[in-house]
Amino acid sequence: MTVDVSYSTDEMMSVAAARRLHGGSRCFVGIGLPSTAANLARATHAPDLVLVYESGTLGAKPGRLPLSIGDGVLADTADSVVTVPEIFNYWLQPGRIDVGFLGAAQIDRFANINTTVVGRYHKPTVRLPGAGGAPEIAASCGEVVVVVRQSPRTFVERVDFVTSIGYGAGPGDRERLGLRGAGPTAVITELGVLQPDLDSRELVLTHLHPGVTVKQAQAATGWPLAVAADLQRSDPPTEHELVVLRRLQASQAEEAE
Repeated sequence: MTVDVSYSTDEMMSVAAARRLHGGSRCFVGIGLPSTAANLARATHAPDLVLVYESGTLGAKPGRLPLSIGDGVLADTADSVVTVPEIFNYWLQPGRIDVGFLGAAQIDRFANINTTVVGRYHKPTVRLPGAGGAPEIAASCGEVVVVVRQSPRTFVERVDFVTSIGYGAGPGDRERLGLRGAGPTAVITELGVLQPDLDSRELVLTHLHPGVTVKQAQAATGWPLAVAADLQRSDPPTEHELVVLRRLQASQAEEAE
């Protein structure tokens, strides 16, 4: 079978995010782009990755991308199904989850996430889906990886509402709030990867995906985006990664019909 090895920017983003996950890690997964990346990792290089979903499924092994956190394929393939309070009270809040994968409607230079409102809280321009379990994930997971498409509308100087904290206003804020987790360690987009500066905690461009320029990444960011001195290039997706990713997405589309 001939495989089309050309790829979309979204496929590059999903592959780059999947590569951040390692076998044996316990990963708290959100639906959408984070779920795509986590399931791709488990189906390729990290078969013993433990997927945890907010609905109470531990060690889910879906053969396709779930349609929602309530998709029956998660419970059918899980090692265990527990209550939602147990997921949060026993697994998440005590620090038993290694990596949290989150999306965002807005994200700012200190990796704070907004999924609540655009505009003023009481009279918003757009009312978004809300928090769900994201604030707890951002606070308590060992680390957080954010997967989001990059544009000035999404990457803003300051979020309109802090739904899930990244680094607050800068160094020391997480510690002052007594948050267990280390916070966001990477923001992965269709253009590249941003990571927090060790001193300022401000997001810095550390990787560019193939074919993307620094100017493109900076133009898609709503603040003056700093660039790492040792800026690197992401490796393009392999044929195997593309085959598995497309199979997962096709099976999800078939289920949705």
